[in-house]
Amino acid sequence: MPTKAITQVLFNTSRTRAVFLMLLPIIFSCKEDKQPQASSGPREGKNPNIVLILADDQGWGDLSSSGNANLSTPNIDALALNGASFENFYVQPVCSPTRAELLTGRHFPRTGVYSTSSGGERMDYNETTLAEILKGSGYRTAAYGKWHNGMQAPYHPNSQGFDDFYGFASGHWGNYFSPMLEHNGEIVKGNGFLADDLTDHGLDFIEKSKSEPFFLYLPLNTPHSPMQVPEAYWNRFKNKELRKFSDDGNKEDPDFTRAALAMVENIDYNVGRIIERLRKLHLEDQTIVVYLSDNGPNSFRWNGGMRGKKGSTDEGGVRSPLYIQWTNVIRPGTKIETTASAIDLLPTLTHMAELQPRTNKPIDGKDLSPLLFDTDKAWPDRIIYNHWNGKTSLRTQNYRLDNGNRLYDMQKDRSQKNDISSQFPKLVDSLVKAKKEWLDAVDPLTRDTDDRFFTLGHPDYTFTQLPARDAMGHGNIKRSNKYPNDSFLTNWKSVQDSITWHVEVLADGRFEVDLFYTCPEESVGSIVELSLGSSKIAQKISEAHDPPLSGQENDRVPRMESYVKDFKPMGLGTMTLRKGRGTLTLKTTKVADGEVADVRMLYFKRID
Repeated sequence: MPTKAITQVLFNTSRTRAVFLMLLPIIFSCKEDKQPQASSGPREGKNPNIVLILADDQGWGDLSSSGNANLSTPNIDALALNGASFENFYVQPVCSPTRAELLTGRHFPRTGVYSTSSGGERMDYNETTLAEILKGSGYRTAAYGKWHNGMQAPYHPNSQGFDDFYGFASGHWGNYFSPMLEHNGEIVKGNGFLADDLTDHGLDFIEKSKSEPFFLYLPLNTPHSPMQVPEAYWNRFKNKELRKFSDDGNKEDPDFTRAALAMVENIDYNVGRIIERLRKLHLEDQTIVVYLSDNGPNSFRWNGGMRGKKGSTDEGGVRSPLYIQWTNVIRPGTKIETTASAIDLLPTLTHMAELQPRTNKPIDGKDLSPLLFDTDKAWPDRIIYNHWNGKTSLRTQNYRLDNGNRLYDMQKDRSQKNDISSQFPKLVDSLVKAKKEWLDAVDPLTRDTDDRFFTLGHPDYTFTQLPARDAMGHGNIKRSNKYPNDSFLTNWKSVQDSITWHVEVLADGRFEVDLFYTCPEESVGSIVELSLGSSKIAQKISEAHDPPLSGQENDRVPRMESYVKDFKPMGLGTMTLRKGRGTLTLKTTKVADGEVADVRMLYFKRID
């Protein structure tokens, strides 16, 4: 499998000179003006830093700037007050698709993403990411948080343009307090509450990168479930009387709402820490700060009366805040009504950084920077496409065609209560035709049509994780939860049972292999065997490790995902693997008593 070539990016010097000459009168006239003046575009000098903060499962309505009186988010709100807010900005209904779109500028089905787990979350390795473009132009790049676009290289963030990665590559995590994480592929232990820990790494990266342009991608894990938040935040909400509610009030769980809003207030605290550090280092005027969420709210709660939540292609499932601050460049308090989408972020940010986004595939998004600097600019109407789980909805500036081909006037009826399709049959026909043409063009993958195996042993990277999420259990073996992300495999009772991964070894090599396991005292002595083709290693389980399930002690409301355990690595030996595809099989040749072990992950370390 070929290694992706480094993206070449060119600096547009002629445009920079033109902008500088245009700004000369403003620069000299501001000597007597004590108020900061917004410019009409990017400015001469060092390329701007970019900080992109992504919330996980936060709805448009989960901010006080959206009118929610149930919480206070002054630091996030300040990004809009000091910069621009897009009033009609759209992402996709769930996590992985939105992440792929903002990183590539392309409709997510084109990138290989069709699911949120078990391989379907992977963004094709030959896509060109925003991080690769910026890195190719001299930026330092880092991602801290939830990646959710592929775990094994070349899908891993380190092979998608990020110099440094700390967090987890899975879709959700089972524990937010000092959990098992990874740092550039190596397993590590987190430090404290996860969103705070990720922000700490971001602050450290900003400090170390202050003298050169940097791109910090901070995809936080909250308010995605499990609903865990530090005591101080929960105490503000656990007995709080809510003032705003979901229109589907009979479906709202008030404690879930309280937990989600407590988690958002924690995000706000961490956004404040980022801004404070930029100011302390005199970097705020040199830094573009972007804030958005990846989909609609993960429960029924107040969301401006819009229909739908996470997973829905209706307005409430896909509308997100988008705040962009660049002090003294973007005019404070700018409001933009024009529809925009996650696919627009890559072309917009590269243009603002005065870079040409040289990619190997066509970009679907549009550069929004003319709207940031000229709010009166005429802008042609276009269609924003939302798609998930076989359902597709279209949004124009004035209308939404939902998955059932019902039409709504979004200027008068954002709640989608009055179907007006019978009044505008020609418009409906044109949008239905556009929907079909788009689906034909992007040709979404499915589980049945995806022929990508899980990659193992990329020659440029030391570590490969093969989690239980990506495995198949056979015989008695069961998954700890129906949601594969962060699950483990259990009920391993027989020599007829096995666990398999369909893998593609990318280069010949020798690998040290660890099994992350738990095992009660009575099952010590079982023998596990790992094989791929003619290569085979085996090891006896000689040490008991039987920690309890955990997570519930920190949950503010009951979770739907798997509880977790403190899994321990056990060396299985050294395995020689040859390049090619095959089925990696973990089985037992001896069951000591009852069950063999619970399995969380196989961990490969290339040693030559």
